[in-house]
Amino acid sequence: MKDTNCLFCKIATGEIPCDKVYEDADTLAFLDIHPVNPGHTLVIPKEHCQNVFETPEEIWNKVMQSVQKVAQAIRTGLPTEDLNIAMNNGTYAGQVVFHAHVHIMPRHAGDGFELWHGKMYAEGEASVIAEKIKKAF
Repeated sequence: MKDTNCLFCKIATGEIPCDKVYEDADTLAFLDIHPVNPGHTLVIPKEHCQNVFETPEEIWNKVMQSVQKVAQAIRTGLPTEDLNIAMNNGTYAGQVVFHAHVHIMPRHAGDGFELWHGKMYAEGEASVIAEKIKKAF
């Protein structure tokens, strides 16, 4: 289903142009207009899903198949061996367009793109957190 106010739905239907790199019946991959590095690509489901939590499993699996294909094409077609694959889900996670999308970002030595910072767990905290997650299944 299309959301008539969604930028990525409009891109998926061809209403708004993009630099397409891959398309199949269920997914579309196109260059990000504000790339971390040249070749930074977004893979989206054509069906409107706001984030990973609202994406049906069968659609998510198709997105991940496309991510793998596109990642391999980026690695083969561009002068890069490394890349990041990331997805922002929700405002606090940095999601700007509320249509599920996965970023594939080519990486190079000294490219200036910073990874997230890590923190150490307090004594015993990791096992408590792991238990909370396991109980949620």
